[in-house]
Order: sequence, then structure tokens, then C-alpha cells
Amino acid sequence: MLFGKYHIVIFKEGRSGSRNLRMRGWFGFFACVLVVALAACNVWLVRAWLEARHLNDDLGNAQRVISEQRRQLVNLAERISQVGRDLQRVQSFDSKLRIMMNMDKDPADAGGGLDIAGDFSRSYLPLHRQELAARKMQDFLERLSESSRLEEVRQQDLLLALRENRDALSAMPTIWPVVGFVSSSFGWRSSPFGGRGHFHKGLDITNRIGTPVVAPAQGLVTQSGQDGAYGLSLEINHGGGVITKYGHMQRCGVPVGVWVKRGQVIGTVGMSGRTTGPHLHYEVRLNGVPVNPMRYILD
Repeated sequence: MLFGKYHIVIFKEGRSGSRNLRMRGWFGFFACVLVVALAACNVWLVRAWLEARHLNDDLGNAQRVISEQRRQLVNLAERISQVGRDLQRVQSFDSKLRIMMNMDKDPADAGGGLDIAGDFSRSYLPLHRQELAARKMQDFLERLSESSRLEEVRQQDLLLALRENRDALSAMPTIWPVVGFVSSSFGWRSSPFGGRGHFHKGLDITNRIGTPVVAPAQGLVTQSGQDGAYGLSLEINHGGGVITKYGHMQRCGVPVGVWVKRGQVIGTVGMSGRTTGPHLHYEVRLNGVPVNPMRYILD
């Protein structure tokens, strides 16, 4: 019956005549199947469209969440970087104090052995992979926590040493003798008089004439007045082999034999002696040998 032949006669209303249509049974069957399939496809497309609308909303929400998480990761990385830099400053300060107190022989040995250098946000934050960034931040925080605990133990040892050597610390030239900027640092340089290389024994700190110069530590004034190329200069013996010298001053405010305290005004900036402009020449000598004053300055 399915594959039989059918003869369909179609009459038009109100008109004479008819139209004949011949078809086999399988054609009608497949026509029905096609109609059912189209209806099913329409139903499936409508459901998919409704689900897609929800997916678009979910995708938008997910993108907003990811953007917020990325922003939080960036902020967290910046905070972790700041903590790392703060810890480095503490370690550097600790190292300088230990060198001054002769507790460590070399600055590299005094650093604690943990390097937290570099920008954490660049080294540990691949923003395209938040999961990896989170793991690396966790590892970094563990290292930071371990370093903080180690530094805490080291600080306790340092505080004990400082209590036992309080007098020695008060004699260390730990503050700047004058406000200004360093125009020439310690070490080899080209001479401003002829351009030949020579060793600069201290720091040149530039400021206006008349700027107050203070004692960076307590000590006894052992020289005050003219001293050749240094012009008006002053020397303070702080004990323990440490002597500081101040050259090219406008005025020496303390005579020889006076005991001065840290922060006490001892003179003013000038341009006496052999100089190209107003500044203070500041030297620190240890057992008669010039050393870098930055070794002692704490701030």
C-alpha cells in the first residue's frame, strides 16, 4: 500500500473541469516525515535560542567576575610588592647597623640570604592565567613569611647588641651633617681643577652659604679653623677610631676641646679653601683611613 500508485482528482469550486494529480504512496509518507522533522527542528531551535539568551547573560556575568578578579589580583600583587620592598629596607637597615656594630664582616653576608628583589607584579602575575598567578602569589607569601620570621630573630639579636653597646652607637655618625644634595660622592672622580682623576675622600653636600652644619654624633672637637685646601674646617673625634671632618665652611661654631652632642650646630656651609662653589666637604675616617660616610648614615 505504501508503494502503490494513487490518482488524485482536484475540482475547483464554481468552475467546471478538474485537475488530475498522480503520485505514489511513498511520496506522501516522506512528505509527512519532512513536516514532522521541520516541526521538531523548530521546537529545538526555539529551546536553543532561549538557552542561548541565558548563556549570554551568564557569559557577561562571568566576564565581569573575571575582570574584578583580575583587578583584585593586580592590587594584591602591588601590595605584596610593597611588603617585599619594605622588608628589603628593613634588611638593609639591619645590615648597616650590624656592620657599624662589627657584627658582620661583609654586607652580602649580612643580607640574610633571601633575595626578594624585582617587581612582583611582573615576575609573578601572568594575568592570562589567574590560577597560576594565585599559586605563585601563595609561594611568594610563604617565602615572605619565612623571611619575616628570620628577620624578627635577627632583630632581637641586634637589639641586644645595641643595648650592650649604647655608648658606641651614640658615637657613630649616623645622621646627615647638613641638608642638601650630594654633588660628589666618595671614591675616584675627575678633579674639578684640571680634570685629572683623583680619589675623593668624602662627600660634597651642596647647599646655600650659611646653611647650618650639625654634628652627626657625639664627640670631642679636635681641630677648628683654617686647614689648607679645606679652608675653614672642623674635626670631631667620636672615639673607637672614628673621626669626622667638615671642610669649606663659612664659620666654625665650636672651638677645640668642646664636647658636642648629636644634632648640635657646629658651623655653617661656605666656600672657603679650594672649592668651586658653596658646599660642605664631609669625611669619615676610621683609624686614619677615609671610609664612605654612607656606611654609617642610617636615613
